Amino acid sequence: MLSLLPAVVAILATVALALGATLARALTPAAGVVAAVFGAIIVVFAGYAFLALLILFVVASVLATRYRFTEKQQRNVQEGRVGERGIANVVAHILIPTGLALAAGGSPPLLSLPTVAVLYASALAFGAADTFGSEFGVLAGRARSILTARLVTPGTNGGVSGTGELWAAIGAVTTGLIGFVLYLLFGTSTPPGAVLVGVVAVSGFVGCQVDSVLGETLENRGLLTKHSTNFFGMLSSVVLSAALLGALGWWR
Repeated sequence: MLSLLPAVVAILATVALALGATLARALTPAAGVVAAVFGAIIVVFAGYAFLALLILFVVASVLATRYRFTEKQQRNVQEGRVGERGIANVVAHILIPTGLALAAGGSPPLLSLPTVAVLYASALAFGAADTFGSEFGVLAGRARSILTARLVTPGTNGGVSGTGELWAAIGAVTTGLIGFVLYLLFGTSTPPGAVLVGVVAVSGFVGCQVDSVLGETLENRGLLTKHSTNFFGMLSSVVLSAALLGALGWWR
């Protein structure tokens, strides 16, 4: 946990960033408030590296969302009205990372910081894989059901495409690499780089596939919402990440 002065600076920076995202219409006002509160908790309990990785995830998500946005509007597959993320979207993607930060920064900590660093990056790797896969995949000419391989309209729950899967993999791998660099720069203790990047990339990508399966089997039947599907997809990434760390002997 940060000491008083660094914590105050971190909180002010988090509020400023959330305000900037709201003014840029990347977040609704309510979502901006939620992002500021949860972001402040993350940085105070886990440190600057965790906030930096979260910020980069948000920036990348905004850029992906607004890529060829007019075309997405024409197809009626855009996020919000102008690409903004609402409170439900933010809550679905930030609850688990915040819980992990609290687990590492509590007194006594429930999990070691090296373990949480990997689990946290895996959660955001899911978010990046899901966002990239959706925002770039929806522009693909065709998509197929992840379960039956039948042709479906791009943007259909459970529909995947080669383009979307490629970008999902890029999002997961990139998050692992950037996470490793940020943890290194800020002096955050982690498992070896190959373990961290490998576990994060695999967990994030697989969680994205779980999200698609849940979308086709449960969301399409009204048993889950889009945001609860995202939440459980992220949870599956974290659970897989924990299992891989254990199997590799790096659970601490």
